[in-house]
Amino acid sequence: MTAEILTNAQMAAADNFAVMAGTPSLALMENAGRAVADAVAARFAPCVTAILCGPGNNGGDGFVVARLLAARGFDVRVAAFDSTKGDAAAMADKWTGAVLPLSPRALDGAALVVDALFGAGLSRPLEGAARDVVEALAEKKIPVIAIDVPSGISGDSGRPLDDVAVRANVTVTFFRKKVAHLLLPGRSLCGEIILADIGIADSALDLVRPTLFENTPLLWAADYPWPRPQAHKYDRGHCVVVSGPAHATGAARLAARAALRVGAGLVSVASPEEAVLVNAMQLTAIMVKPFAGADGLSDLLVDKRLGTVVMGPGLGLSIETRELVQTVLAGPPYKKVVLDADALSVFEDDPEALFNRLRPGASILTPHAGEFERLFPGLLDDSESKLEAVRLAASRCGAVVLLKGFDTVIARPDGWAAINANAPPSLATAGSGDVLAGLVAGLFAQGMEAGKAAAAAAWLHGDAAARFGPGLIAEDLPEILPETLAALRDSLGPSHPPPHLI
Repeated sequence: MTAEILTNAQMAAADNFAVMAGTPSLALMENAGRAVADAVAARFAPCVTAILCGPGNNGGDGFVVARLLAARGFDVRVAAFDSTKGDAAAMADKWTGAVLPLSPRALDGAALVVDALFGAGLSRPLEGAARDVVEALAEKKIPVIAIDVPSGISGDSGRPLDDVAVRANVTVTFFRKKVAHLLLPGRSLCGEIILADIGIADSALDLVRPTLFENTPLLWAADYPWPRPQAHKYDRGHCVVVSGPAHATGAARLAARAALRVGAGLVSVASPEEAVLVNAMQLTAIMVKPFAGADGLSDLLVDKRLGTVVMGPGLGLSIETRELVQTVLAGPPYKKVVLDADALSVFEDDPEALFNRLRPGASILTPHAGEFERLFPGLLDDSESKLEAVRLAASRCGAVVLLKGFDTVIARPDGWAAINANAPPSLATAGSGDVLAGLVAGLFAQGMEAGKAAAAAAWLHGDAAARFGPGLIAEDLPEILPETLAALRDSLGPSHPPPHLI
């Protein structure tokens, strides 16, 4: 399977495509129920299992699960609404056991619960008996297997529809993941996520044309800039990281080392004259290039080889920083820029002054939530989801936007987007964002398209952090990155350059 993420409407279209292609809808439901039953049996010994069935297709899946688990020796009790409809009614008719009213009493004595109430398509808060049983379930802390999406969570946003939602230990979904499986808080409420094949052909994707993807190497590996045997360092791009003043140079050096580690052929730190000595004492393979003020930086960047500029880490919130950013953006059109941290925040009072200077395809912004709010005030709160907010932001500013977090979202102005899900909590440490900016720039300098450069960098960043484990600090990330790159190369197989060419 590939890494597409589907909306509820796209998933419904994929279901319809399969039916029109000759797979009966009841067969799809049977396959879905079997996938859930298999997941249950693989993780739990036969036990008293309460299956909570809603009135629609999610409930129909639940009746299939009940029948199949009973056949495997589970002591199954089904609790359902008074009526079901469509395919769910047909599956309910195949269940020969008792059906209890949907109420908290259905949970008494249960060692396991299957949530087959509503799934991804719910559009309003839980109410009535469903709300009562979900509230009781939260108090009892019984293990839960959810079908599709835990009930009470919007499949399209990942947000609970109010303060009552199922917290699952395992969620089984079908064909492709939904937004709720990757965006917080839905992701944390899904537990382990199992993606099951239920007989929908991949050609359904040609109909729904998804523009949202889970950020895995499947998304960008074909474009990854592995070194070629005939290449030299100038073929691999030259990054320039603009340093802050003498007391705040570390962030720029972190970004610079990350850019070098990820493969940029040359990396320089453009240093204010007062900071040249402290930078030079800390750097070896990375060059130090002095400059004085905005005019000096402009003169430095006349060199066409200096193709990608990173600005923001450690620059400071000052008029000088704003002038430096404006100078770079007013420079030659072939310059690429990665803007982070202070290079974004200094435009809080006039974001349009930044947006109007950004060049499509040549600009990447990498804010955290606070910096995003300064540039796009209210957008996160007013949008249906973090995904929608980042897409709107990218469209508004005309650049790729990477909004950092446990569920990092990357979006291009054309609506293409990716959600990164491999970042461990240990990345919440000083300087890790500076390293990410350097990784983005290093890949951007080597010719990756802006959106894929940002996506690849986010994935590499998360994988490196996970490999290091507890105790991570930002300085560790560039040093562990070779392990990530070696594992990535090995995972891609013989269609990519063999080790002696890397």
